[in-house]
Amino acid sequence: MNSYLKHDGWKIIEEGFTPANNRASESIFSLGNGRMGQRANFEETYSGDSLLGNYIGGIYYPDKTKVGWWKNGYPEYYAKVLNAPNWIGIRFTIDGHELDLARCGVKDFVRTLNMRQGHLERSFRAVLPGNKIVQVRTTRFLSIVDDETGNIRYEIIPENFTGDFQVTLDLDGDIMNEDANYNEKFWDEVDKSASAANRATLTAKTKKLDFRVCLGMDFSMYINDEKMEPEAKPVEKEKYIAKKAAFQVRQGDQLTVYKHAAIVSTLNHEKERLTEAAEQQLDQAVEKGFERMLQEQANAWEKKWEDSDIVIDGDLAAQQGIRFNIFQLNQTYTGEDERLNIGPKGFTGEKYGGSTYWDTEAYCLPFYLRTSDPSVPRNLLLYRYKHLQKAIENAENLGFTNGAALYPMVTMNGEESHNEWEITFEEIHRNGAIAYAIFNYMRYTSDEQYLFDYGLEVLISISRFWRQRVNWSEPKQKYVMLGVTGPNEYENNVHNNWYTNLIATWTMEYTMYAIDKVNREDPERYQQIVDKLHFNDITETNEWREIIENMYFPYDPERKIYLQQEGYLDKEQKTTDDLKPEERPLNQTWSWDRILRSCFIKQADVLQGLYFLEDDYDPETIRRNFDFYESRTVHESSLSPCVHAILASKLGYTEKAYNLYVRTARLDLDDYNNEVAEGCHVTSMAGTYMSIVEGFGGMRIQDKELHFNPFIPDQWNLYSFIIKFRGRQLKLEVDKKGARIYNQSGDPITLYLFGQKHTIGEQEHSEAAHPGS
Repeated sequence: MNSYLKHDGWKIIEEGFTPANNRASESIFSLGNGRMGQRANFEETYSGDSLLGNYIGGIYYPDKTKVGWWKNGYPEYYAKVLNAPNWIGIRFTIDGHELDLARCGVKDFVRTLNMRQGHLERSFRAVLPGNKIVQVRTTRFLSIVDDETGNIRYEIIPENFTGDFQVTLDLDGDIMNEDANYNEKFWDEVDKSASAANRATLTAKTKKLDFRVCLGMDFSMYINDEKMEPEAKPVEKEKYIAKKAAFQVRQGDQLTVYKHAAIVSTLNHEKERLTEAAEQQLDQAVEKGFERMLQEQANAWEKKWEDSDIVIDGDLAAQQGIRFNIFQLNQTYTGEDERLNIGPKGFTGEKYGGSTYWDTEAYCLPFYLRTSDPSVPRNLLLYRYKHLQKAIENAENLGFTNGAALYPMVTMNGEESHNEWEITFEEIHRNGAIAYAIFNYMRYTSDEQYLFDYGLEVLISISRFWRQRVNWSEPKQKYVMLGVTGPNEYENNVHNNWYTNLIATWTMEYTMYAIDKVNREDPERYQQIVDKLHFNDITETNEWREIIENMYFPYDPERKIYLQQEGYLDKEQKTTDDLKPEERPLNQTWSWDRILRSCFIKQADVLQGLYFLEDDYDPETIRRNFDFYESRTVHESSLSPCVHAILASKLGYTEKAYNLYVRTARLDLDDYNNEVAEGCHVTSMAGTYMSIVEGFGGMRIQDKELHFNPFIPDQWNLYSFIIKFRGRQLKLEVDKKGARIYNQSGDPITLYLFGQKHTIGEQEHSEAAHPGS
């Protein structure tokens, strides 16, 4: 665990520059606005170790895979969000020496992510040859108001000398992905221009799919308060354009450079008018000016925090952790474009390609349900609905028929682009998460129309897949599911993974409920779906019912636990207490063979099922399974601690719940898994939010009504969170004495607090003491 960041309630602060931490900091201090994002790279030249990263949502590249593409059913490519052309460059040469923090002395370095107002700041003193010192301060943000712009203010002061400064402002399309499979550069130049005195544009296109991106920049320079008009000469190379200006700066004077950038793409504009669109964005940015745009950014983030903030009193590390998680989620996905989704690393790194995984439905959806307008989570579901035909084609590629749908493990456009056989073909439980998301959305929002318009088609298609994926076992006289990988990816090619069998039967059962509902309430719409899908409702539902009633679920009667899969108890049974500290994390110290043969678990598997469907299991059943499996779980997936924290809270294991919460909240800030340099674990951050709301806050929906059974960790004095629920905004506040629920806006609501019924009108609140206090 690497903790070099200062604790602060609203900021992430790095004091002192340590090059070995730079990649990690580039991830942690990343910026985004839902449409695009970037790592916290330096504006000036940096020749040290760095992962340059600018990413535009929806712009991707089909990078041919290295293995498996010649086999039937394997995808030919891995879809990757591209490292896009770079717009932030502001490079200085001072008295002939380049400003480069890898090659000069660095003093008083501070990098600050202002989460409250949504911008990145940096300050330092650089010591150049001849002991010449410059003071630098930068401010940068990606606007969530004008979301095709980025903006920089760069201030530099020669502290002890008068010098000749040369500044180069550039747009660079000569970029590559570090994870490119064949070291290929994915961008070609289309055109560039630097005809205007203080402006330039660069347009590039992808070598495949013909996505086009136009960068535009407009800049101005001031010495103290006097605007400078230096001759800015164009510099042109292949896929690169810049403007270079030179002038003398006297000792103690401040040179300020403002750089506005437009980043537009053919995702939102016609390619023939791309440069025009960039120019329009620049005109608007220049008219507003940096200071006004910075204030608008702060105001917009204030509104986001009003809807989603969690306050913790008495534990600064925990407070910083949850706000960091919420900040990253809010800047990664805004829900304004149903074509976009959430990659496991968001806009903070290249790993996982920036593609969509089942993480969205299982972990991210609950966050946006509780903090956003219902249209935002609805768009996450529509993303999958619009990929339904592709999911059917994916299943057909594997030999399935009759409209069976297998959603991809990894995707950008609905096609499968993951090529590890144990994941692509076997980690099929992802289908269940997509079905569960429909249920979860409807349960929370009461938007039943979604089921009629879209959801039932998806459910029928997924249930058809499950029907064909099982087979009848003569020896067991049960239906079985062979050759799968459950959520615990430290097991591959197992038979009868309990969770996968559970989510398959649950999906078929829920689909039958949905069929009955749509048929009863809108028979005309139901008939349209039947005709569209060629659905034989009697025959197919009878087959599903037969499977539900006769599915095999591995179980140990001695321990009274569900077995993760057949043969799990054949493994040598150890707990994580038997592991030496130097062995952790296992995936960085053990061979894959050793991991697969061990009993150790990467993330919640059986417990994932008990979390999703906890109303179907009594507390003692959950307790027995939790006690057994948590003790064998190494939490080496970022998705793991949150599920365990929620269940631990339910079971009254408050100290364990708190420790698991801290792990998930500060997973990246403290780099628990030694991998934050690759990017932040954005999708798991939604699990951190769930750990408080569903874990500590005990929020559940039962019989269509809200229930809260909160507790407060010993380390905290008070915590509060805000949720949106069916047109209302509610706030739960919990301290050592009890809990209070405020109806901040909306119609009166009836809910339950510690099992007691309360009806709360708008601008009213109810409270109750902790049970037994």
